[in-house]
This record gives sequence, structure tokens and C-alpha cells, in this order.
Amino acid sequence: MLRHTKGMHLLHSGISLEMIRDFLGHVDTKTTQIYARANLEMKRNALEKISDASPVRAIPSWQQNKNLLEWLRSL
Repeated sequence: MLRHTKGMHLLHSGISLEMIRDFLGHVDTKTTQIYARANLEMKRNALEKISDASPVRAIPSWQQNKNLLEWLRSL
């Protein structure tokens, strides 16, 4: 129980599974993956990261050129 708790604390603080594997003395990362359970705080942080990184799409310059669009439509 203490090993699992320590593994969860390390995971929640942002330590990679490879580092946790080495700390706990596991041979394979598959063994360490039992600690890879995201809690609500981790999920919220992940959602905040992707929502902030969304670029605002500007209208491409060729779509703003009405003469070019009319010429393309006439083809």
C-alpha cells in the first residue's frame, strides 16, 4: 500500500513512469502502469492545456480577395 501511494504521489507531481519504475525497482514499465490512473485534478489540468493552445483561425488572404474568388468561380 505504501509503494502504491508513493507511486501515485510521484505520478501526480508530474514524474514520468520511467522514473517511477526506477524508483520502485520495477523491471518493466508495464508493472508500473498500475499507478497510471489519472485523478480529477490531472484530467482538469490536461483539459486546460489543450483549451488554451487552440489557435484562432484567421481567414486566409486568398479568401479575402474577391477578385480572385470571382475568377476562380468562373473557371
